[in-house]
Parts: sequence; structure tokens; C-alpha cells
Amino acid sequence: MHYWLMKSEPQTFSIEDLARKGVEPWDGVRNYQARNFIRDAMRVGDGVLFYHSNCAEPGVAGIAEVASAAYPDPSQFAPRSKYHDPGSPRDAPRWWLVDVRFVRKLAHMVSLQTLQRDARLGDFALTRRGNRLSVLPVSAAQWRIIIGHEKDPV
Repeated sequence: MHYWLMKSEPQTFSIEDLARKGVEPWDGVRNYQARNFIRDAMRVGDGVLFYHSNCAEPGVAGIAEVASAAYPDPSQFAPRSKYHDPGSPRDAPRWWLVDVRFVRKLAHMVSLQTLQRDARLGDFALTRRGNRLSVLPVSAAQWRIIIGHEKDPV
């Protein structure tokens, strides 16, 4: 089993939105490294830290899980979609997605500030300078530390 952190702007799609829908395609990823994580490494049942980004208080807001194998993101072929990619051929799609299933909302959001201050996370991709990926790997140890903050908010 692998663990991931997936970022979403809450004004666009929040943990509450995922709770209402239950399962949702994680579409619109347009970064090759993030795409490779989705296409090549994510598996059904992998854990997901649902992270609210680009908001007043960014942080881990909930837990989800990967609910499907990777498949081509249909938005790349839709001319009216903001994620349309006219250069992506249907027979060799450039962009992939997985479906994500809601597990639960955290009782206390784990803020970015808390994550930045926790030395136990080591070289955590989220807190690394210059990192802007929307999909990041999380080690099992980092997962346990982050989830532990829910019970002991700082």
C-alpha cells in the first residue's frame, strides 16, 4: 500500500464536496511528475491525505482512498473543458486520473504550519521549498505522524 497527499482548492472542490459525492474522478492534473504518480504508482486502496490549498488556512482536511485504477482523463479530449489538451492523442493519452473515495473528514485540520514545524516528517515533499505538485507521495511513517496531529492539534 502507498500513501499520497492530493491538493485541492476548497473553493473549487473541498473535502465536504467529496463527502457529498462519495467518489469523484481526480481530473485536471497537468503536471508530468504528478501524472506519473497517478498513472504508474497509485493503486486501488492507497491512502490519500486530502489537502486544502491556496486558501486562508491550508492543511490536511480529510482522508480519502484511491478507488480506481488509473485511466485517461476525458477532460483532455473535451474542447470546452478548461483542461482540454488538443495535443493529446486518443490512442496515446497524455493525462491520466484515478477516482478518489471519501473516507472521513479530520476532526481537526492539520495545518501547513503544523507540518512545517514537525521535524519528524523529515524531507517531506509538501514542505520542500519550491514544490508545487498537486499529487505527492507520503511515506507510511509520515502518514502516521500527520494523522497523529488530528488527535493532538498544535
